[in-house]
Amino acid sequence: MVTGTKQTPQKKKKTDSLFTRINKWLHLWLGLASGVIVLIVCITACIWVFNEEITALLEPETKVEKQDKAVLTPTQLTTIAKGLYPKLTASYATYQQGRVITLALKDPKSKERRSGGVTLKINPYTGRVVSSVERKKGEADFFRFILNGHRFLWMPYKIGRPIVNYGTMVFVVLLITGMIWWYPKKWNKSTRDKSFKIKWGASFKRVNLDLHNVLGFYSLLFLLAIALTGMVYGIQWYSEGLYWVTTGEKLTEFKRLESDSLQANKFYTPEKAMDLAWQKVAAKHPKSIGFYYSFPDTSEAKSAINITVYPSAGQFYNNVGYTFDQHTLKELKSDDIYSSSYADAGVGGKIRKMNYDIHVGSILGFPGKVLAFLASLIGASLPITGFLIWYGRKFKKKGTKNTKPAQSASVKEIKPLKISKPELQETI
Repeated sequence: MVTGTKQTPQKKKKTDSLFTRINKWLHLWLGLASGVIVLIVCITACIWVFNEEITALLEPETKVEKQDKAVLTPTQLTTIAKGLYPKLTASYATYQQGRVITLALKDPKSKERRSGGVTLKINPYTGRVVSSVERKKGEADFFRFILNGHRFLWMPYKIGRPIVNYGTMVFVVLLITGMIWWYPKKWNKSTRDKSFKIKWGASFKRVNLDLHNVLGFYSLLFLLAIALTGMVYGIQWYSEGLYWVTTGEKLTEFKRLESDSLQANKFYTPEKAMDLAWQKVAAKHPKSIGFYYSFPDTSEAKSAINITVYPSAGQFYNNVGYTFDQHTLKELKSDDIYSSSYADAGVGGKIRKMNYDIHVGSILGFPGKVLAFLASLIGASLPITGFLIWYGRKFKKKGTKNTKPAQSASVKEIKPLKISKPELQETI
């Protein structure tokens, strides 16, 4: 009589906790819902990060050797512009060390921000016009097109902007839930390899899974910094709340400063005031890398002169802004955080002034921009690799079931006993 060994009952698989199931559900469905938004925003961010460097490479004629002489004043720029385009007025000029001056002209009758116009590139020492580009209303150059996609997905602004803003917020949730899902239950050599290394020689599904998990982990902090600083520009309650958390104060609303219209034509002509304001600021910051000069609208008596100084190349956090009354040259002051200098700001104020540099990585200089580029590139890949993981699991081909019943591992096959003839005789 053959007796089989006693079968041990199979252990029941441990089910995930309610928290884990909710976390996975959120990561999956929020990821599928926001994937296209994240892809577009991250890809356009990759391109925009190096817009200045790419433009400089594509326009070598805009490079100018620094000379030990004064650059053109604002009124000299407007004189050059009037000779070429007498019906247009100057909007702003950017002075950048080692580069030509960029002068933007617009139709004085139009009050819209992007109403078209002309952009002149002018040698800061000789006044030679290096290039002239005319823009029609609504027309944008390549990098403006990229920025429009990054900010509102090339949709109408009032529709696309909220989609990008709250899509970014969803992305923050995805990063946090992804980190929770990534964290191994047990730490051993196998889980460490899966969590920190990409197994390039494995199947496509395994490599794709590693690209999603491993690269997502390494870029997590950078993507969080980029996303959290990006929301400052689009979500008012978040911006105000973050400022209150970091400073304990209410964020002061930005107000455009105005000239005293009652003083018009009493002290300076508009041209004289523009040059004196420029000379005053330039003398105070002789070593600064760049200046942004916003021309006053001389047809409006309340319009003011605005000048922003950029002390460091490629960075914006330590910029200093000046506003002058176009009639009296009196310096106008505001109490908002952006009007105070970086040195005089508190910790929370410094963080807010660094927001843009953190967002684009320039807070760490060129290496920081490279990190921002790589992080954004990985961010763009996450919706793709995540979708492929979901698609492979959801629609994977089911293998053919084995029709033969599996033989119990506890019952050994009984083989016939072979006995030789001599042994058989001995047994009789």
